[in-house]
Amino acid sequence: MRGASQAKWVVAAVAVALAATACGSGSSSGGSSDSAVNAQGVFSYQSAEPQNPLQPANAMENQGGRIVKQLFMGLVDYDPASGALRNQVADKIETTDAKNYTVTLKSGWTFHDGTPVTAKSFVDSWNWSANTKNNQINSDWFSDIAGYDAVHPEKGDPTADAMSGLKVVDDTHFTIELTGPVSYFTYKLGYSAFFPLPAGFFADPAGYGQKPVGNGPYKFVSWEHNKAITLAANDKYAGTDKPKNGGIVFKNYSSGEAAYKDLTSDTLDVLDQVDPTDLASYKTDLGNRAVDQAQGAIQNISFALYQGDWAGVDKAKVRQGLSMAIDRDTITKTVLNGSRQPADSWVAPGVMGYKAGACGDACKFDPAKAKELIQAGGGVPNNKITIIYNSDGGHKEWVDAVCNSIRQSTGVECLGDPKPDFKTSRDIIRKKAVPSMMRTGWVQDYPLNANFLRDVYGTGASANDAGYSSPEFDKLAEAADQATTVEKTADLYQQAEAVLAKDMPAIPLWYYKTNSGWSNNVQNVKFDSFGNPVFTGVEVKQK
Repeated sequence: MRGASQAKWVVAAVAVALAATACGSGSSSGGSSDSAVNAQGVFSYQSAEPQNPLQPANAMENQGGRIVKQLFMGLVDYDPASGALRNQVADKIETTDAKNYTVTLKSGWTFHDGTPVTAKSFVDSWNWSANTKNNQINSDWFSDIAGYDAVHPEKGDPTADAMSGLKVVDDTHFTIELTGPVSYFTYKLGYSAFFPLPAGFFADPAGYGQKPVGNGPYKFVSWEHNKAITLAANDKYAGTDKPKNGGIVFKNYSSGEAAYKDLTSDTLDVLDQVDPTDLASYKTDLGNRAVDQAQGAIQNISFALYQGDWAGVDKAKVRQGLSMAIDRDTITKTVLNGSRQPADSWVAPGVMGYKAGACGDACKFDPAKAKELIQAGGGVPNNKITIIYNSDGGHKEWVDAVCNSIRQSTGVECLGDPKPDFKTSRDIIRKKAVPSMMRTGWVQDYPLNANFLRDVYGTGASANDAGYSSPEFDKLAEAADQATTVEKTADLYQQAEAVLAKDMPAIPLWYYKTNSGWSNNVQNVKFDSFGNPVFTGVEVKQK
């Protein structure tokens, strides 16, 4: 992805950060590839209904996001083995000041409909995705680009259809001008919001959202809503890591237990995550088909700060108190069977800029102090909290355990509020209709603390489910973005994270690990630091 000197040190820094979280367990090797392979074989993967249509800038959650990433490919991506940035559609991306970029595309890339991928494919996609009229959930990812405020004003209608910072030079070249230097902008470009779109999309965005046409390693076949999404290998794929299989069926499950049962009976091929009920036995059940490795992800529970009862400076003490009422160590060791690591910050370990202990005392179990803080802050509204979560994701056990810990430590009534599936829970959260608290897990989009901080807690950020807004945090984040090196950016974001420790808009619970496995039908199954299998590398055995 890199061409000029400014880009080279970014690559080196990112490679180090990603390598720390890339496939780190011996159990992730995928086993030996010693069986005859059916290159046209299709395998199944545990999934759920996407929250939104399958449009690149409309997939922030895992269920839709991991599918979009198989259908599309951007300028760059992350090597699944080393974690380093690598060029895909881009031949090079050059900058001398981290503010102005020149992008050169490779020739030969086409969309699944046979049309070429050009500079216009990217520029048109980004302009459409950023435009407030198109209601894309990840539109704020373009906010660094000059002219974003014209297509996405805070209030009212857009005054332009295109961002002034994007210019098409010819079919294989375009330029990007940012509003100011962003030291890490080039590797944000691996995120799905920056994928290209074919010309046909703009005539029928809704239709293409149901039957997407991308340029990635897999082509869309069908979407049986609430049942499955099927993809087929793209034999004309021009990128790295061409599929070693014939396709994928993303199969919906209403519970993690049901998915695990199907895996052990070889009716499901690759698991997302082992449910809490089966964590104690899955390594014995699956043997060398079990996965246990680090992942760049965190589990939080966030407060609905837009609810008046939770507003005010004193309520920060209440929020800190509730955090101190949670016995993370016991819950991760018992309920989660050692499959998680208690969190001490809002950033996952291994990510550049992770600072151990950033949460301070607020993430330490101390029932006496918890009661004291809650009382000093005026108490929990109505002395009761509820935690919204999706019951199809294996969360009931730990939510109940968290609530029991809060109840026993403080006397505050705490109840889980299960919703039937991920989409239902996310719709409630997106509508800002949560009464008090909600589950808000986060998997890295890129391995820098900025992604866990600015993209989640910045005012107006698309993933800011809590509705948190802090001028102090925003000012520090802005200064971090304008630093001249990625290392300096990471250091400055640690200062912004210290504001979260004071305000506590969300409670960090624990860091994820990838606990998964695969069936006897497949081999060469490996997982990356994002917690996803390397879909293109999965081999289906001959029957």
